[in-house]
Amino acid sequence: MKRVHRKNKISIGRWFTAALLMTALAGSLSGCGNKSPLDPKDPVSLTVWHYYNGSQQAAFDALVEEFNGSIGREKGIFVQGYSQGSVADLETAVRDSINGKVGADEMPDIFSSYADTAYEVEQSGALANLSDYLDAEDLKKYVDSYIEEGRIASDGTLRIFPTAKSTEIMMINKTDWDNFAKATGASLEDLKTLEGVAATAKAYYEWTDSQTPDVAYDGRAFYGRDALANYFIIGMQQLGTEIFQVENGQLTLNTPKEELHRLWENYYVPMVNGYFGAYGSFRSDDVKTGDLLAYTGSTTSAMYFPDQVELSDDNYAIEYIVMEAPVFEGGEHVAVQQGAGMVVSKSDIKHEYASVEFLKWFTETENNLQFGSVSGYLPVLKEANSEEKLDQVIEQKELSVAPKTYDCLTTIFKEMESMNLYTNKSFKNGSAARKVLEYHLADQAAADRKEVEVLLAQGKSLEEAVDNFVTEEAFEGWYQSFCDALDKAVNE
Repeated sequence: MKRVHRKNKISIGRWFTAALLMTALAGSLSGCGNKSPLDPKDPVSLTVWHYYNGSQQAAFDALVEEFNGSIGREKGIFVQGYSQGSVADLETAVRDSINGKVGADEMPDIFSSYADTAYEVEQSGALANLSDYLDAEDLKKYVDSYIEEGRIASDGTLRIFPTAKSTEIMMINKTDWDNFAKATGASLEDLKTLEGVAATAKAYYEWTDSQTPDVAYDGRAFYGRDALANYFIIGMQQLGTEIFQVENGQLTLNTPKEELHRLWENYYVPMVNGYFGAYGSFRSDDVKTGDLLAYTGSTTSAMYFPDQVELSDDNYAIEYIVMEAPVFEGGEHVAVQQGAGMVVSKSDIKHEYASVEFLKWFTETENNLQFGSVSGYLPVLKEANSEEKLDQVIEQKELSVAPKTYDCLTTIFKEMESMNLYTNKSFKNGSAARKVLEYHLADQAAADRKEVEVLLAQGKSLEEAVDNFVTEEAFEGWYQSFCDALDKAVNE
C-alpha cells in the first residue's frame, strides 16, 4: 500500500527591481568572447566561507594561494578563504549574516552550501544567478546530475556551483574479516546486497559469541552505517520509489509500507539483535575500537579509516578493503550523490563574475583532482572522473596520496558509468524532513537494543529478548509513528 501525503507548495520571494536589472546586465556577459568587467589594476577581493578543516583546509588554502599568484593576478581577483568550523557553524553564520544579527559578519562573496540550506537562502533572494555567467558549453563539461542539483531556483536557473562531490562506499577491516571468512566460509560477494550484509552480520555475531562459550550472548556487531537518511532516500530509490518527489514546486511524500518494511527489516532488526551497531560519533570510530568490522560511509571517510584496532588491553594493525556500498537485492544500481557545492552571494556584476571565474578555475581537472586526492571528494568535471586522469595529476604535481583515499576514489571511478547517482530535489522544510529519516528509526533501534540487553542480563535467550520488537505489530507501530513524524516535519 502506498501512502501519499498532501503536497507542499514551494513559495518563491519576488526579485527586487534593482536585482532584476543587475541580472539582465549580467546576462549580457554570459558566454565566451564577451568583455570581462574585471581590471587587473583594480583587483576584486573575494571572501569564501567553507567548513573544511585539517588536511582538507590545507589543500583548499594551497589552491587559493596558487590561484591568487597566477590566474587571479592576471585577471584582478584576490581570494581569501575562511573555515567556519563545522557545517552547522557555517550554516549558522550564513543565517546570522542574512538576518542582520548584531555582531554577525557581512555575507561572504562565496560560501559552501548543501542544497537544503542553499534553497532556504535562495528564498530570501540572496543568491546570484550563476546561469548569467555560464553558457551551455561551460555546463556541458560538468557531470549532468551535479548541475541539475544546483538548479534550485523556481525558473530552473543555476544557484549552486558543483565544486566537489562524494558518494558512499563500504570499508572493511580486512585483517579480522580474513579470520572470520577462513573460519566460516563467509564471502565478500555476500556483502554486495543489504540482505547479504544482514545475514553475514548474524553469522559474525554467532561466530564471535562462540569464542567465549562461558559467556552467553556476547557476540560482536559486524556492520554499521553513517547517514541513515541516505539509507532511506537511496534505499527507497533502489526499490523504485522516490520518497521525496518534487515536481513543479510541489512535494509529495511517498511512504509505501512494503518498501519501508524492507528497510526496517534490514536495519532495525539487525540492530536490536546486536548484529549491527552504532557506538561512537562515526562508524570509522567503531572500527577503530573493534566494535565493528565494516561500515557504509562517505568516500570522504576513507581518510579516517583506522590503521589499527585499539582495544583496552591490546592494539593491532589492520589492513582494509574498499567496496561499493551494498544495494537491496533486486534493486536498481543507485548510489547517493552528496557533498556541498559553492553558492555566490548576490551583489554586483564585478564580484559575481569574479566569483564564477574562481569556481571555474577551482573545478578544472588538475585543480579539482588535487583537492579530491587529499579530501576524498569526487571531481565534478566529466573528464576528471577516471583513474587515468587521477594518476596523471598525481605524477605531474608529485602528490602524496593516501592509499585508502586513492582506492576509494578509483573504486567509484570504475563504477561511474553503471551507477545512477541520485539526490532528491530541494523543498521547503527539507532539512527537518531529513532529520526524521536520520534519527527516527535509529533512536528507536538504540533504545530498544538497550531493553534487549536488560532482558539478556535477566537470563532471557536472544530470541526471547527480541521477540516483542521484531513482530509485524512492532513494525506497524513504527511505520505509523514514522509517517506521522515525516508528515509533521514537512508541513510545519
